[in-house]
Amino acid sequence: MVGDIGQSMCTMSVNFTSYPLQMATPCRLYDRKLQGKTDAVRESIAPWGGKDSTQANSGILACALGEDGRQWSWERVAWDLAGRSGQVKVDRQQFVDTLPPEWPEDLTSRLCDRMSKADMKVVVLDDDPTGTQTVHDVTVLTGWSEEALARELLSTETVVYVLTNTRAMPLTQAAAVNREIAANLRRACRATGREFVVVSRSDSTLRGHYPGEVEALIDGLEQAIDGVLIVPFFLEGGRYTAGDTHYVEEEGWLMPAAETPYAQDPVFGYSSSNLKAWVSEKTGGRIAPDDVASISLDTIRCGGPEAVATELVALTDGRVCVVNAMSYCDLEVLVAGILQAEATGARFIYRTAASFVRVRGGIAARGLLTSSDLAMPGHGGGLIVVGSFVEKTTRQVEVARLQWPDMCFVEVTVARLLAECERHEEIDRAIGLVEGALEDGRDAMVCTSRQLIAGPDRVTSLRIGQIVSRSLVSIVAGLSVRPRWMIAKGGITSSDIATDALGVGQARVWGQAIPGVPIWRLGSESHWPNLTYVVFPGNVGTDDAIADMIRILRGW
Repeated sequence: MVGDIGQSMCTMSVNFTSYPLQMATPCRLYDRKLQGKTDAVRESIAPWGGKDSTQANSGILACALGEDGRQWSWERVAWDLAGRSGQVKVDRQQFVDTLPPEWPEDLTSRLCDRMSKADMKVVVLDDDPTGTQTVHDVTVLTGWSEEALARELLSTETVVYVLTNTRAMPLTQAAAVNREIAANLRRACRATGREFVVVSRSDSTLRGHYPGEVEALIDGLEQAIDGVLIVPFFLEGGRYTAGDTHYVEEEGWLMPAAETPYAQDPVFGYSSSNLKAWVSEKTGGRIAPDDVASISLDTIRCGGPEAVATELVALTDGRVCVVNAMSYCDLEVLVAGILQAEATGARFIYRTAASFVRVRGGIAARGLLTSSDLAMPGHGGGLIVVGSFVEKTTRQVEVARLQWPDMCFVEVTVARLLAECERHEEIDRAIGLVEGALEDGRDAMVCTSRQLIAGPDRVTSLRIGQIVSRSLVSIVAGLSVRPRWMIAKGGITSSDIATDALGVGQARVWGQAIPGVPIWRLGSESHWPNLTYVVFPGNVGTDDAIADMIRILRGW
C-alpha cells in the first residue's frame, strides 16, 4: 500500500535490495497505475545512477513495471532507485501525480464552523515564534501564568499561542518550562471550566527537543493520553510526509529530511528520514520503529475521516503515531477524524509543524497581506536583524544586499562576540552604525558573520548560540531611535529580541505577506508599542524572500 511504503527505511545505510517492491493496493477511490510512466522512471534513474544508470537499473525498471504486467507504486520505485544508487531526491510533481486522489469532500467550512462552536481551546506551545506562520488574528503570549492562561481560556477565540522559546534552552530547562505550563493550564481549566487541547509546535525540519518536551507536557497535565501524533507537514515551507518518510522540497525536488543541511544541526541533528525510525532514534531506541503507529495516505485519502478516527481510537497508553500528509486536504481529513475520536473520549498530544495548527484551530485560509494592508508610517528607516546561520538565510541576505544597495549593512563578527574582552566593543560599534542609518531614514541590516562556529558537543553549541542571541538583543535594546518596522530573521533570534529587547508581553498575529512568514503587531506594553514586527524563519522562503519583504514594508 502507498501508505506503508518506506516503513523499513531507517537510514541510508540500509540495504534496500533486501526489501522487495510492494504493489500498490487498490482502494475504492484509488487504482492508480504506472501506465505511461515508463519514460519518467527512466529519466529519474539518470541523476541517481550516473552515465550507466539506465543499463545498471534496467532490472529495477523491469521489476517496477512487473514481469506479469501488474504495475507498482511510483513511490516505492523512487525509494528503491534512491536506495540502490545512493541519491534520494524525487521529482515532486511526478511523485504527487501517482498518489491516491485527495478525499473528494470539502471539509474546510465544516471544520471552521465546528471549531467556532466547540467549547475547546487549542493551546499552542511554540518553541520559537515562527509557529505563527500559518494563522491570522490570534494572540501570542510570552508568559504563562495561571491567570494569563485563564484569561485566554475564557476568550472566545479558538487558538492561543504561548511562546516558550525552548529551542534555545537545554533539555532540562525546556522540559521544566513545558511541565510548568501544563500544570498552569490544568489549574486554569479547573478555574474556568474551559477544556483545551495542547499542540507542541516545533520545527518542520524535525529539529527541537523531542521527545523531552512532549513527555514533560504529559507529566504536567496529569491526564491519561491515548496517543502522541507527529505531524511535521508544512505546505508553506515545502515539507511533506509520505510513506512515513519526511521530505523537504527544494526547487521542485523532494529530499528526505535526513539528507538536508537541517539534519546536521549541531544541537538537534538526526540521521533518519523515516519518521518511525526518527522516533526510535530520538528516544534512544526506547521506542522501536515497529512500535510506532502511522496514519497512511491510503487511510486519509481512501478511507476519509471515519477510517482515520477508527485508527486513532485504537491508540492507547500514549502510543506514538506518525501522520502522512501532502496537502491541506489531507490535514482536514485528519482533523475531522481527530474530532470524531475525541468525541468518544480519546485524548491526544500533538507534536506538529505550523500547518496543522490552522486546521485544528478552525482558522480559515486568508490571502497574503499587501503594503496597503500594513499601512506603514510614512517616514523612517526599517531594521533587519539576522541571527539564523542556515544556508538559505545566507543566500537571502546576499540577494537583499544586491537588490537594496542603499541599505546600511552591519556585520557583527561572531568570534568577537564569543570573546568576552571584545564583545561590548563589537556591540557598541553595531549600535552606532545602526542608529546613524535610522536617524538618516535609511534601512539597516545587522547580520552575524556567516561562518558557523559550533562547539565540540551539543551543550557547548547551544551555549554559543545563546551568547550570539544575547548580543543581538543588546544591540536592539541599545537603540534610541525607533525603526519604522522590524524584521527578525531566525526563530531564536526573533523570540529573544521580542521578549528580552522589546519587552513584548503579548502580540497579535496580523497574517503573512510572504507564505510562511508571520507579521505581528506588538502590544502596547512593548518598548516600541504597535510596531510591525516580522518573524522570519531561518529555513523558509526563496532566495529573494528578505528582499521582497523589504519591498513590501517600504510600500514599493
